[in-house]
Amino acid sequence: MHNATFTTPDLTTFCRLDELGLLATGQRLEPGRAVLTCRVVEDDRWCHRCGCEGTPRGSVVRRLAHEPFGWRPTTLLVTVRRYRCTECGHVWRQDTSLAAEPRATLSRRAMAWALAAIVCQHLTVARVAEGLGVAWNTANDAVLAEGYRVLINDPARFEGVTAIGVDEHVWRHTRHGDKYVTVIIDLTPIQDGTGPARLLDMVPGRSKAVFKTWLADRDPAWRETVQVVAMDGFTGFKTAATEELPDATTVMDPFHIVRLAGDALDKCRRRVQHELHGHRGRAGDPLYRARRTLHTGADLLTDRQQDRLTALFAVEEHVEVECTWGIYHLSWVKRLVP
Repeated sequence: MHNATFTTPDLTTFCRLDELGLLATGQRLEPGRAVLTCRVVEDDRWCHRCGCEGTPRGSVVRRLAHEPFGWRPTTLLVTVRRYRCTECGHVWRQDTSLAAEPRATLSRRAMAWALAAIVCQHLTVARVAEGLGVAWNTANDAVLAEGYRVLINDPARFEGVTAIGVDEHVWRHTRHGDKYVTVIIDLTPIQDGTGPARLLDMVPGRSKAVFKTWLADRDPAWRETVQVVAMDGFTGFKTAATEELPDATTVMDPFHIVRLAGDALDKCRRRVQHELHGHRGRAGDPLYRARRTLHTGADLLTDRQQDRLTALFAVEEHVEVECTWGIYHLSWVKRLVP
């Protein structure tokens, strides 16, 4: 291979241990898993207190779950040397923070793999735990911690935000605990046409106080840069945005505009149906037969559906439905305009 990255097999590079500050020293295969023995590259023999050189005082082995290769769980057995200062007597171990968090059982590469597997590949936590060869709780806690570090603790995630969206989401289907969470997203990439929306935060609860508190906790300079706040028809969100972001424009997001227009179209159709026939829609009634066609975008109508609407709107008594359908179609057009 003329384009190989190395001519001699390098286990450290292949398993991406160099990114963790480790050097592979051996390997073996066990039933159901691969084991890599490695050591810390950084010597770290100087005392952390007085700076004098320490003497080796044995070693300990740290066991870490690593990203799988070929879906075979991989375990790292990291030999960590212990040192004792000859001057002050201080005892310390080699620094392994580059490889994993303190007291963690997953390497940093394993946590990144698990997060990508769940977010990008849509794998379950059980499947990720199987790939890492760890318990379900271990994988779940690691994914939550890594996601919180990447998404929530990232200091740069609020930079360049000029448009935000807020909505509620049902995330708990039990009798205990908060049923709703308030979701805040960054709509700036959509407004600028540079990419998809981006999650900013999720706050337990659904009320004016929840959104108002979240806005109040943000930096005043950041609040001044927000120009647009998109939301549903909940007045609590609008009031909170008006109080905390007085210079921002509050608008209803496109999804709820289309939904409200569709609800109004259904109400108008049912009212006209009852006024003309004195009963709810039945299989043979033109308005009832066209109920789904009315919700189809005009540019998506087939010839048969178009003929059905033409015949429906030809009846003078259906003029109110035709006008409402026109407004509904206009909401769809506005929704597609960036």
